[in-house]
Amino acid sequence: METQYIVLILGYIFGFYMAWNIGANDVANSMASAVGAKAITLCQAVFIAGILNIVGAIFLGTHVTNTIRKGIISTDVLSDPHTAMLGALSALLAAALWVSFATIKSLPVSTTHSIVGAMIGFGIAAGGFSVIQWSKLIAVVASWIISPVFAMIISFTIFKVIVAVILSKKNRFSLAIKLSPFFIGATIFIVVMSFIYKTPLGKNLHLNIVQASLIAFCLSLLLGIILGKVIKRFVKKGEDGPESVFRKIQIGTSCYVSLAHGANDVANAIGPLAVIYFIVKTGSVDSTIPVPVFLLLFGGVGIAAGIAMAGRRVMETLSTKITTLNNSRGFSVDFAAATTVLIASKLGLPVSTTHATVGGVLGVGLARGIGAVNFYLILKIILYWVLTVPASAITCIMIFKILKIFI
Repeated sequence: METQYIVLILGYIFGFYMAWNIGANDVANSMASAVGAKAITLCQAVFIAGILNIVGAIFLGTHVTNTIRKGIISTDVLSDPHTAMLGALSALLAAALWVSFATIKSLPVSTTHSIVGAMIGFGIAAGGFSVIQWSKLIAVVASWIISPVFAMIISFTIFKVIVAVILSKKNRFSLAIKLSPFFIGATIFIVVMSFIYKTPLGKNLHLNIVQASLIAFCLSLLLGIILGKVIKRFVKKGEDGPESVFRKIQIGTSCYVSLAHGANDVANAIGPLAVIYFIVKTGSVDSTIPVPVFLLLFGGVGIAAGIAMAGRRVMETLSTKITTLNNSRGFSVDFAAATTVLIASKLGLPVSTTHATVGGVLGVGLARGIGAVNFYLILKIILYWVLTVPASAITCIMIFKILKIFI
């Protein structure tokens, strides 16, 4: 068997393993707050997230991937197709191993930053430190601070608003019903804007900020009113009062994050695999690589498998171990994470949904007082964030050197 086909077979294996790890670790971004607030059960979360990630990967996932993830290394290092294939293969396995290690420890890390770190390792191994775009790396490091702090401020503010206008009043349930169109509308506005700016399908529409905002506003106004009436009709006053209203809204926000996750993060597993597939097929490497639909499906299935088999670990960390969540707090977390990723993406800042979600959980915890937050666990999570890039880079260097000996 020719060497390139051996690399391609290994690429499929490592690509599926990376997708599996994305499902095992990153599913917590979308479903942790809903599970922690008991809006849905853990089994329901696994099933819903699995289906929506596959749908997002196939129908909304990118059909073109950059050969260098986030432009982190110079394209000069990819001039040799064989080196490029081994680099992509090494990056896949190195990133997957780090995410797998973090998942075993039940800690959420960024799969995007794992791939970035692995690509840095490949660049150093293949061309030395001079090929690294250090300004890009500085932006990644900055996002460790930007994402969680911004999400923390938003979730803290949203939850405080909910407390002020609903939870602190005597007629809490009736106020929650009355104001539900506003919260639903605000959520739908963020969701629509996110699909326009954060998915390849939306970007193909080529809408400017005014057109996008007008479309999002009209849809949020219409659906906010309609869904508010649905909630008023079907949600009955019970023991948990206004929380039953936010429970319904939160299921919707969690489903959106899962769909967007499949659309955006499948590239972390399929991007390097697409590079290998393209080189084997054409014998060359370009600045952008077309991604066949079957590879998007392959990645989506891998993510779904990871969710089903190992998604519980990190989900439990975010849903119960940092702070106690209920439905209004969970809604605040989802809203903050989605808003953070949308605004940062529009500003061109590299952010991680994982970091934004952790920041959101921290924000609603702090809204109840410092004693409501497990700061030991927060510090442990931050340590793993900092270690992600160097750990992935060093692992990739070692794997690349070994592969060069045998392949």
